[in-house]
Amino acid sequence: MNLVPSRGMGVSKIVPYLSPEEVHKLSEETRKGRKGERDHLLILLLFQTGLRVSEALSLTPAKLRGFEGRPALEIMGKGKKPRMVACPERLVEKLQAYAYKKRLDSKDRFFPINRSRAWQIIADASERAGLNKRVYPHLLRHSDAIERLRQTGNPKALQHHLGHSSMMMVMRYLSTVTQEDSLRVQQEVDFEEK
Repeated sequence: MNLVPSRGMGVSKIVPYLSPEEVHKLSEETRKGRKGERDHLLILLLFQTGLRVSEALSLTPAKLRGFEGRPALEIMGKGKKPRMVACPERLVEKLQAYAYKKRLDSKDRFFPINRSRAWQIIADASERAGLNKRVYPHLLRHSDAIERLRQTGNPKALQHHLGHSSMMMVMRYLSTVTQEDSLRVQQEVDFEEK
């Protein structure tokens, strides 16, 4: 178990996650199953949006929305709190094409499965992909969070994206951001000389 000292919080556990390469292996394995297209979309959705599995399983075509001209999902989050979640345009296109192909009504769920089945799909794909770690739906949420922190360096935006009411929940992800990641983010800051 990796532990990192953190100010005022004692010792915190490093949050487990999958690299983008591991997520790719996992998603490619799901394509091979009987419900490959659906299962592949589920993996992509969990990783690229950071949704909780219950939020992903409740997604319908009617919840595909836009925000300032960009794609977003209207989600009923934990505690029945509504929120908008950014969604890559390419993923929205795949979801819309899937809904059209499967003739889904606006209120039909994209993934008419239960949580246990989602866990099983992910665990089976992980085993076939040869990932030597315990893989479960929430791990994809962690993976999305860490990748967003690495790319943006913005914990407050991540808090809103994940739907956390407390910044303390987001701070857990900071323990996995490396010094190299931090340097990359710092190098993005450009001070203009006057």
